[in-house]
Amino acid sequence: MPLAGRLLGQLLVIATLLGLSMQPVAAQQQSGEPMLLEAEKLTITSAQGSFDFDVEIADDSSEQARGLMFRTDLPTRRGMLFDFGQSRIVAMWMKNTPLSLDMVFVLPDGSVASVAERTEPFSERIIPSGEPVSHVLELNAGVARLIGLKPGDKLVHRLFVK
Repeated sequence: MPLAGRLLGQLLVIATLLGLSMQPVAAQQQSGEPMLLEAEKLTITSAQGSFDFDVEIADDSSEQARGLMFRTDLPTRRGMLFDFGQSRIVAMWMKNTPLSLDMVFVLPDGSVASVAERTEPFSERIIPSGEPVSHVLELNAGVARLIGLKPGDKLVHRLFVK
């Protein structure tokens, strides 16, 4: 991507994170029908501050298998939270996913275990959690770096043990 395009994309991300623009965008199913799972508020706290996101919850096998596949757009403050119900080694991939994503591997208490930044669209390469985790948060590529997200930072949501 040309430098001007990358810079424009980064400016749009920053503007959206500052609340200057948010347009709801529906996912496209393979059939072309729009589909969104119900979104819930999730807050990420890093050294740079607290950031609110609307996350779709993928808590059953069919939702987890589909994830964000086939989506061509995802608002900056939106993501998908995979709830596996228990801690385990997790392996993700980007098959049929045209968007580059940041994958945040999360422990049961909401602590960030690791972050895989800027995953490769359409790739079947396995992206491992590296340790047992109970959740994975997928965000637009670059958001984790933009908010300074690091291992040990906290996510706050009803699914995390207090």
